[in-house]
Amino acid sequence: MVGYGPNKGLVPKLCDRLFQAIRENQDTRQCQVFFSMLEIYNEQVVDLLSRGSRTPGGLRVREEQQRGFYVEALRTVPCDGATQVEQLMEQGTRTRTTAATNMNANSSRSHMLIILQLKQIFSKESITKQSNINLVDLAGSERQRSSGSEADRLKEGAAINLSLTTLGNVISSLADVAVGKKVVHIPYRDSVLTKLLQSALGGNSRTLMIATLSPADICYEESLSTLRYAERAKRIQNRAVVNESPTERLVKELKAENARLLQRLSRLGHEGRRANDETKELRQLLTHNELQIRAIQTLWEQHLQEALKDWEQQYANITQERRMMQMHPYVLNINEDAQLSGVVKLFIEEGDWHIGLCDSSPRSISIKGLGIQERHAVFRNEQRRVTLTPLAGSKVIVNGNTVFHPTELQHLDRLILGSNCTYLFIGYPSERGGDDWSRYDYDYFQSELAAAEGIHLGDSSAGSSHTDPSLLAVFYDYVKLMPMVAEANQMSQELDKGVQFKLEIKNLALSDSKGHDLQKELVVRVTSLGSKQVWMWSKAKFVNRKFLMEDAYQQHHVENSGDNRIEGLSTAASSRDKDPFWDPMEPVLLGTAHLWLQSLAFRIPLEEQLEVHLSVLIDEHSQICFIISCWQVLGSEGTEEAILQAQLLPCTSTGFPMGEDDILIDPSELLGRRLDFQLLLEQCCGLRWIREVRNRGVQIGFRLFNCLQPLYSPAVWHNVNPLLDHRVHFASLLTSQRLLDYLQSSAVVLELWGLQEGCTDLTSSLEGVRMTTEGIFIIEEAGLTDPALVDSPELGFSSRALQRDLEQLQSVNASLRKENQSLREQLNAARTGGEGVHGRSLRPSCDAEFARSLKVFYHSMTSVRGQLQRLRRRRPSEESDLLGLRLFVDEQNRLLRDFSEQLEQSVSTLKQDVAAIVRRKRERSGIWS
Repeated sequence: MVGYGPNKGLVPKLCDRLFQAIRENQDTRQCQVFFSMLEIYNEQVVDLLSRGSRTPGGLRVREEQQRGFYVEALRTVPCDGATQVEQLMEQGTRTRTTAATNMNANSSRSHMLIILQLKQIFSKESITKQSNINLVDLAGSERQRSSGSEADRLKEGAAINLSLTTLGNVISSLADVAVGKKVVHIPYRDSVLTKLLQSALGGNSRTLMIATLSPADICYEESLSTLRYAERAKRIQNRAVVNESPTERLVKELKAENARLLQRLSRLGHEGRRANDETKELRQLLTHNELQIRAIQTLWEQHLQEALKDWEQQYANITQERRMMQMHPYVLNINEDAQLSGVVKLFIEEGDWHIGLCDSSPRSISIKGLGIQERHAVFRNEQRRVTLTPLAGSKVIVNGNTVFHPTELQHLDRLILGSNCTYLFIGYPSERGGDDWSRYDYDYFQSELAAAEGIHLGDSSAGSSHTDPSLLAVFYDYVKLMPMVAEANQMSQELDKGVQFKLEIKNLALSDSKGHDLQKELVVRVTSLGSKQVWMWSKAKFVNRKFLMEDAYQQHHVENSGDNRIEGLSTAASSRDKDPFWDPMEPVLLGTAHLWLQSLAFRIPLEEQLEVHLSVLIDEHSQICFIISCWQVLGSEGTEEAILQAQLLPCTSTGFPMGEDDILIDPSELLGRRLDFQLLLEQCCGLRWIREVRNRGVQIGFRLFNCLQPLYSPAVWHNVNPLLDHRVHFASLLTSQRLLDYLQSSAVVLELWGLQEGCTDLTSSLEGVRMTTEGIFIIEEAGLTDPALVDSPELGFSSRALQRDLEQLQSVNASLRKENQSLREQLNAARTGGEGVHGRSLRPSCDAEFARSLKVFYHSMTSVRGQLQRLRRRRPSEESDLLGLRLFVDEQNRLLRDFSEQLEQSVSTLKQDVAAIVRRKRERSGIWS
């Protein structure tokens, strides 16, 4: 709307054309232009051209029968050229920047209204035309929507959303009127914005709305909504007529009254009457009216002269600022809104200068913002060298790193004071050269901060072209939310809420049941410092709450200023239900563990052997080491949350475990047969969640195959190493190829949920789940269970044909099994009574030997897989120095050697077993042929 730099906005371009048209028509009419600039933030009106301090609660919006709604005490400045308008816009932008910094407001959530009043005076025709041009820059609608389906118990600040919502309702009502619908009420009065734009929306005006769209596919829904919004606005039909100024109406009335008075005077003179008293009274009235007319006509010139004096003073200030820029170093403000960057310049002259909230000292630089102390830091300009010294308790960041000692500043150094007051240091003119300052924008500052915290994507070279898109999106979200988290922490501290916010990347090291990486998301971990309670907020929820925190902070700021108390504001603390820093307790997902189901396809029990080293020392050179069957539960960022002992056991329909003779060589043998197995959760060890706070609990959640809702184990509380002893029996009554494919390529994901005081236990939803009377969960049944499919005649016929084929295959399979059993009996008889036995002991079948070999190999490969996962997730500590990195590399090399040896040993063992089985089979073939 305003633009910045060489990119002029709509307002400067419109003013250029307006004053060009005035110059071209100055012979036929006299034109007067008045300029006003205001901002609507949180339903409060701020005059951006005001010379005084900001009015608490904002300016009042009043209504007059003739004028309609107007802003009381709004400054209106006469202008005689486009240059003067640009200077006024620059002044308004400066005020907007300062106000946004002081009150911790976000300019993208405020509406800016520029009012140009144009008055045309036609002397010959004695006609005056007056019109108002309202130029509105609406708050970005993308800030008002909540992504995803998550609903927050606290809606985004009602006052923030009110203007846009009411504007949409007004446009919808006016569009309905335009198409002939009967509308009882048009809600102009529901918001400040629609009050001031009443005449522009549905009155005596011509209105133009510009809807901007994003070409990004992720903004499809938003773009479609914007187009629908604009389509409704197109239906509104306004009828504009010539406006008659109230001043012009008064002048006309005075002139008409003067004409009547002159007529009476002449009539009295002709009649020759001696009505001296009446004549004297009429002449006095005539003189008063003429003085009024003259005063009204000279009012414009006086206003113009006053505005000219203000403009000259402002021009002098600008000239002085430019002269200072060529003499001294200074810091330049950097704002999230590019058009507000570079507006504030703080000059650092020779000597020591205190910067902070203090403004009484003659050698102080006053700034305001979150986290700014009374005396925050000291700039020292000595011998053309500038140093910055943080004072006790203040937060100062230089080039992304927190500093605690005096630091010499270099040209184009980046400074962050307090939570998020960002400045760019500009050195002496001799140091500046031809550097491009434009690249040091707000995003550059935040990316530098993120890189200092270890969050970066590297250079934009060839290597970065293969970056995961979801990780790239998370990186930009991280950079965007970093300053908001810093501000939220500062507000929590100043409001004494005792809540700490921290950014975390969800699913950074987690995968789904297929082993594919999960979509990365950004979440905010909220921790109560007193009770140690934890919440996990999504990005959308945090942004919503951040806006509500700003409202609470602003109200607290106003209530605690002794001179600016607003009538009706309560100083009492807000109730917990309306507190944006608090939420009801909910379970927290701590991490996941994967149990791969491939062994079930062979009816082999799943056990992973994991070495767990306990810190129990026998002497100074040894420690106790246990080998147990367990699984690592990894947190969202790859940290170990616990050790979970779990097993997958193939079993009979009655729950008894199967033996080695039941192991299958080919999983396809399960087709059409029943498959039973049990998931056994034995114990959870080393729970970090409960080790931190004892009054917590945990539950294990999981889902399998086509189970729509997860199942949960019973909750256990107050124990770091709780016994779970939870067993679940699953059964497939008729194993299909789809289930076999699932078993061979998927894992059951065990989710570790953290419970805390005040939240309810997670319960298993059995809706849509079929269970037997023995408590067995049926994951696949014989026949079709979907009523929609059964009702279809064609599918029903195909189903019956497949059922007949299946029965035939089962019959053939049964006869083959009988034949196989008969052959085994003959073979056993031949072993015990034949000539070639020679006292040899009974040998198991080759199939059983091969099955045992596969079982050993599978277990060893499971251990190898676990070792590989640990290698992938090992990361050096962020605080590691060069020696620490060398030790990490040596340890990594040792683990890689162990992994290679373990893998080679597993493959070699399998080869030897297979070779021995083949050799024995050939020997038997030679004997028994």
